[in-house]
Amino acid sequence: MQWIANTAFGLEGQTARDLKWLGVESAAPQPAGGVLFEGTPAQAFNANLWLRCADRVMLLVGRFEARSFEELFESVRALPWEDYIPADGAFPIRAHCARSTLMSPSDCQSIVKKAIVERLKRTCHIDWFEETGAVYAVDVSIHADVVTICLDSSGPALNKRGYRTWNGEAPLRETMAAALVMASPWRPAQPLYDPCCGTGTLLIEAAFIALSRAPGLKRAFDCEKWGFMPQAEMKRLRAEAEEKFNAGRERPIQIAGSDIDGGALELARRHIAQAGLSGRITLEKRDLRDVTPRGESGVILCNPPYGERLGDKRAAAAVERQLGLLQERSSGWSLCAISGDLAFERNFGRRADKKRRFYNGRLECEFMTFLPPDSRAQKRTRR
Repeated sequence: MQWIANTAFGLEGQTARDLKWLGVESAAPQPAGGVLFEGTPAQAFNANLWLRCADRVMLLVGRFEARSFEELFESVRALPWEDYIPADGAFPIRAHCARSTLMSPSDCQSIVKKAIVERLKRTCHIDWFEETGAVYAVDVSIHADVVTICLDSSGPALNKRGYRTWNGEAPLRETMAAALVMASPWRPAQPLYDPCCGTGTLLIEAAFIALSRAPGLKRAFDCEKWGFMPQAEMKRLRAEAEEKFNAGRERPIQIAGSDIDGGALELARRHIAQAGLSGRITLEKRDLRDVTPRGESGVILCNPPYGERLGDKRAAAAVERQLGLLQERSSGWSLCAISGDLAFERNFGRRADKKRRFYNGRLECEFMTFLPPDSRAQKRTRR
């Protein structure tokens, strides 16, 4: 079967690497976004369980061109829906349209629903579908008149790990947090410190990586109730992921964070407890001006406020200046930050040694890595 791992823009490469780590050799980033791969239903379930940066894992049912509602209806009706959806299956439709002749999501939803019903009427020999069984959510994406029809195997988006039931101000999505951790120079044996930790998402995702904890371990997926999915194999894969986490649960880690907001820290403590990481992550209430991470070397990783998000550019600039001073007094530490502020480097005090472009929600951002001064001097010497 062919599957698509949906991702935010810029995360396709990391998701493809994660799929190959899971044994899916065919993973290929797509020009329009996401990663296309061939795999068994069991591999798709494992992708739901382990992918840290993907939003959803979708079964590709069909792809075709359509410039009229009649073409859309006939092409959808021609697909073998009876191979996937049983007579009692619930099949809600969602649609996205961009740069196409068909630009009404609601009309496309109605046409696709009618086409699937007509197909199932012929194969199931019934006229009315109660839709009381498992959910087979149908995703319709129309881009440049090319229609992609998928079944969503994930259910709620994969950033819903199950540990964050309270949100603070301007939360960072779990999938983006994991991507930032993996894009940084940090490795699990090193210390990691977040001086603007907020509700703790970056710290928790780093701990999941360090302790080999599958991000989807404590949540369910819609595909677990699909009739054609291998139930015994899925149970085995979930049990293996549980064993892997249990084996690494007591592994020593050095992950800590601080924030000046006591309310955010209280939420962070709740999230850490719900993630099963009580006692593994150190938190403290501290002004950024008073932060100096412990240890000779490590990585400072943060998602500081940057004006557009919190509506205070002056305060954001002050934080950026303090981050520059923080690295100056943290000899041996790299500092990584994501920001949508074009003046970040000027406020920080120097240019980043490495930059990557990400989208935090709809906001275009740069993820900047500032290497320690000693490391930069060594690089210049080698050259």
